[in-house]
Amino acid sequence: MPNHTLPSPVWLFDLDNTLHDASHAIFPAISANMNTYIARVLGDGDAPASQAHVDAARLGYWKRYGATLLGMIRHHSVSAADFLHVTHDIGALDKLVRAEKGLGTLLRRLPGRKILLTNAPTRYSTEVMRHLGLSRHFAHHVAIEHMHVHRQLRPKPSGLMLRRLLRKHGVAARRCILVEDTLANLKSASRLGLRTVWVTQYLRMSDPIGKAPLPRTLKRPGYVDVKVKSVRQLPARLHRLR
Repeated sequence: MPNHTLPSPVWLFDLDNTLHDASHAIFPAISANMNTYIARVLGDGDAPASQAHVDAARLGYWKRYGATLLGMIRHHSVSAADFLHVTHDIGALDKLVRAEKGLGTLLRRLPGRKILLTNAPTRYSTEVMRHLGLSRHFAHHVAIEHMHVHRQLRPKPSGLMLRRLLRKHGVAARRCILVEDTLANLKSASRLGLRTVWVTQYLRMSDPIGKAPLPRTLKRPGYVDVKVKSVRQLPARLHRLR
């Protein structure tokens, strides 16, 4: 008898605002550090740039490149390592990390290999995962430092980076499921043939500077296969990702 069993999926899990509530305390702390850093870089050497100038740069680079960091590198010759170190230097995480219970049980129940795919730096994301107690459930941990293509930093939503990741791990796009809170990343993944899950419960604002509130109703775009409030709903929705 032929075996018609579908191959197990490969899950690509985002970290911040997907596996934990980064909007609660972590993102505000990182954002404050980022504002200070960018104000210094954009300043005249004597005084930092104004908040309006900083906001415009952060928002403009985010819209243009998908990440503020890429704009800072391209237009201001910022060191990615320095930027990531300073902006994510937020002290002890024990009072900042907030997450649902039962995530380890959830991950054990999901069939297939899990890869952490985060635009956060390695040191920070490793610490968050340690606090969450989830590291053992992931076969690989791909942080922003690992997202280089042709010696250029290419974080999510880069399609080039995703293609390279799939080749490296020897997996077809149709077997992969990206679980994310960021629509731009899901849209890019869908274009490559990945299945997509949008996690919404931790979303607060629709821009990185906290000025644009989310619409009251979060409609599921066509490139999102499944919309969930919590990743804990994934086992019940698994049939819709086959």
